[in-house]
Amino acid sequence: AQSRVEVGVLNCAASGTTGFVFGSTKYLRCRFEREGRDEFYRGTIHKYGLDLGATQKTIIGWAVLAPTDSLPARYLDGEYGGVGAEATLGVGVGANALLGGSNRSIVLQPLSVQAQEGLNIAAGISSLQLRAERGRR
Repeated sequence: AQSRVEVGVLNCAASGTTGFVFGSTKYLRCRFEREGRDEFYRGTIHKYGLDLGATQKTIIGWAVLAPTDSLPARYLDGEYGGVGAEATLGVGVGANALLGGSNRSIVLQPLSVQAQEGLNIAAGISSLQLRAERGRR
């Protein structure tokens, strides 16, 4: 296994969603906070599997682990995949550990479990697509 170092924190916010029996989609606005500069991303999480209910605003935070601490700009662009689970009754929590990005070398490790409001239960495969916002630093 390749060793990795923590290079920063990716914090994302999503608006509410409604889950269907076989999945859901959340649209994210993210800030990658790392030493020297912040970067901004837009993202989409797709969940496949059991996903029933509706949520309001969701906040998700991941520690970003990479093979080196000197990443070029927009290095988080890419596709990520993993498994996740969440449960919400009023206020709830969930976690999604994901692997992907440039050459599948980035690990997004849940820093604090996601916080959300609503009524929902979900478990299954998660995919995340991140795209850097050009011109915004």
